[in-house]
Amino acid sequence: MIKAIIIDDEQHCIDRVEKLLKPFEDSISLIGKFSTVNSGIKAIDNLNPDVVFLDVQIHEKTGFDVLMEVNHHAFEVIFTTAFETFAVQAFKFSAVDYLLKPIDEDDFNLAIKKLNSKIESKDFTKKVNALLSNVSKSDGQKKITIPTIDGLEFLEVSDIIRCEADVNYTNIFTKDSKKIMVSKTLKSFEALLANCNFFRVHNSHLINLDYIKKYTKGKGGYVTLIDNSVIEVSTRRKEDFLKAIS
Repeated sequence: MIKAIIIDDEQHCIDRVEKLLKPFEDSISLIGKFSTVNSGIKAIDNLNPDVVFLDVQIHEKTGFDVLMEVNHHAFEVIFTTAFETFAVQAFKFSAVDYLLKPIDEDDFNLAIKKLNSKIESKDFTKKVNALLSNVSKSDGQKKITIPTIDGLEFLEVSDIIRCEADVNYTNIFTKDSKKIMVSKTLKSFEALLANCNFFRVHNSHLINLDYIKKYTKGKGGYVTLIDNSVIEVSTRRKEDFLKAIS
């Protein structure tokens, strides 16, 4: 039985999560509901929940204040937020689930469906540490959480030179000459890294613009990166690419 608590300063939001949890009462037990940061911190330390439904904005404080103050992170977090803010990007980078208010039932059910496997993987502390780091740092210093065959790998965004599509997989190439295969499409990385100075120069290639060594003119042209890889620039992306690097 998974033990859950809710930390939210709005009663109607607590009621909504509680209602959505009803169909899962055979596998998830709601053991507490709390409306302040301080009461939420005490509840986590005393009740040892497996999952916390955590509001981003709690009165004058935030859910991040809760995570920074608790004595352990042996629980999964599902954030709830009314706003598409900078924090949403941090959630995506850190592989932490979030639900936009008003919470959609299908989105909620999907988050619950993924919960068991996440709890079993026991990567709680690493993900929370990555999240707190991402909230406090600029885009170039952020860490991205990469799901691999062995578990999760945490990479500095600034260590990624390029990403290359391999059907429904993506190969990530880093500054220390590592190649990491990830079971996500290149399109998902394009969306994730959109604000981090990455550009998709070709259907198969997403590059870090900070690591361009040379651009060679041509129909679309080619870029040479610091790892000496030579990547074709597609004709239809050439104009936007030249604007991005100018």
